Amino acid sequence: MRKLVYSLTIIGAMTMAGCTLPQMIKMVKDQKVDVKPNPLEVHKDTVNFDMSGNIPAKVLKKGTVLTLNTFYKYGDNELALPPVPFKAEDYPNNKTEQTPVTKNFSFPYKDTYKNGTVEIQFAASKGTKSKTTPRLAVATGIITTSKLVQNSYYAAFADHGYNNQEELIPVTIPDFNFERGRSVLRKSEIKAEKGKQLDAFIAAKNITKTVTITGTHSPEGLERINSKLSEERAAVIEKYYRDQMKKYDYQGVAAEIKFILKPIVDDWAGFSTALASYEGISADEKSEYTNIINNGGSFEDKEKSMKKLKTYNKVFKDVYPGLRAAKTEILTVKAKKTDAEISVLAKQITKGEVKADTLSFEELMYSATLTPSLDEKAAIYEAATKKGNNWNANNNLAAVYIQMMIENPAKQAELSDKAATQLDIASKLKQAPEVLANLASIALMKGNAYKSYSYAAQALSGASNDVARGINGVKGACEIYKASYSDAVRSTSSSVDTDVNLFNKGLAQLLSKDNSNAASSFAEATKKNPNMAIAFYGAAIAAAHNGNGDQVVSNLSSAVKLNPSLKDKALSDLEFSKFNTTDAFRNALK
Repeated sequence: MRKLVYSLTIIGAMTMAGCTLPQMIKMVKDQKVDVKPNPLEVHKDTVNFDMSGNIPAKVLKKGTVLTLNTFYKYGDNELALPPVPFKAEDYPNNKTEQTPVTKNFSFPYKDTYKNGTVEIQFAASKGTKSKTTPRLAVATGIITTSKLVQNSYYAAFADHGYNNQEELIPVTIPDFNFERGRSVLRKSEIKAEKGKQLDAFIAAKNITKTVTITGTHSPEGLERINSKLSEERAAVIEKYYRDQMKKYDYQGVAAEIKFILKPIVDDWAGFSTALASYEGISADEKSEYTNIINNGGSFEDKEKSMKKLKTYNKVFKDVYPGLRAAKTEILTVKAKKTDAEISVLAKQITKGEVKADTLSFEELMYSATLTPSLDEKAAIYEAATKKGNNWNANNNLAAVYIQMMIENPAKQAELSDKAATQLDIASKLKQAPEVLANLASIALMKGNAYKSYSYAAQALSGASNDVARGINGVKGACEIYKASYSDAVRSTSSSVDTDVNLFNKGLAQLLSKDNSNAASSFAEATKKNPNMAIAFYGAAIAAAHNGNGDQVVSNLSSAVKLNPSLKDKALSDLEFSKFNTTDAFRNALK
């Protein structure tokens, strides 16, 4: 970028000897004014620049005022910036030495300001008399690269809450009890409620994965000495189960059920559990049994010690019989509709052909994931919103509208209002990360980058990895609007690798003066989307910053072929001021 440096005439102050204002005008020679940046640049919708120079020694005298008037002239119009007065009392050292001065100026950016000129004029005044210098141009044009930011939108769908995987449901049948020292399944046990329960379960032909049968014995001689007693009790329940499957004609299905027999021998765990819940003796009396179990020794030694306790006969009568048992635990597969059945029923619900309760809320929400059609998704989620107050239904309906807008920007105004209505309902029910993420997209669509940024920042707290990556793209675009370029680099680096996010990453790097990485990011964007003209344009700017004329021409040529409207932009873009006079540059834009 060319730095325009001009010699300025600064009006000399009136002296005590009667120096006139015209003499003040002639007094200044070889004084320079430096403007940075030059050309000017727009960031955050504002053009900021510094103007610096020296006030020659002895110019400022008591009773005179030296005023810097600055204008931004564009076409036949101009914008007057606040004047800057200089008075002798404010610069006491000016009596003997020149005074360096730097002043900051800013003005809000408008598109009509792009091609303009900064002009300055000094005025010397005393009382009602004044003289002015001619206007001088000190900077030309505004670089608008920050305005290339592309809005990034993300449709955040909340979880449907439905488990479409196989689920196993545990079913526990009450223990079948056996007589002391025996493993015969008595008819009284079969006819009891537990027997009826097991029979009913088998008759229902539930899809069953495993049947685990645990056989046990009580911890006393007659039971213990038969080491196979526990195993035999488990086996007799297995036989009964298999006989019932034959009765109910399981055919080949029976072979798919795995039986697991777990005989337990010489184990005090069952006794300890039963004793803990037994109310027939005191806590102190229970402790006597616990101490014997925990103090070591053989199984037989512990049994002999327990027989010496005064409460043994009572425990033997009340607790031991319940330990002569077989416990049956069954893992059955939860019955579910197939995906095809769910899809058909969901469509019928949306058309009013079947009742809404034909599918559960979770099944209906899940059905929306089974169709690629956004219109069908919208109809399903709309039906789901009628199944009570469920924030995820309203959120997902809004997310569909956002996705529709991403794919069809022409409908943005209509769909953004629809999405906003659903998100208003969802947010009142729950301020979930997905809701906040979608609110961020809507705010950006409506042109409010600062509001969008606020929502995006809130959404990141507690967001899943997928939502975080999606919303970081939106946040990165907002940060470019806010001129927080380093933050934008971090956000876009953690976002989904869409062409828009890659472009914004490159733009944020470019605006952070990281030209090399910017070129790489723009290249990634063009690789992701070879038809993204603005990405080639950004690559051309990065090449210009790197002083690579060939890459400037190559990328501009690609950009203009994809989007001819970029030709006029490139011709007036001051980013290319070092290259726009070459034949190669001109030919690239033909």
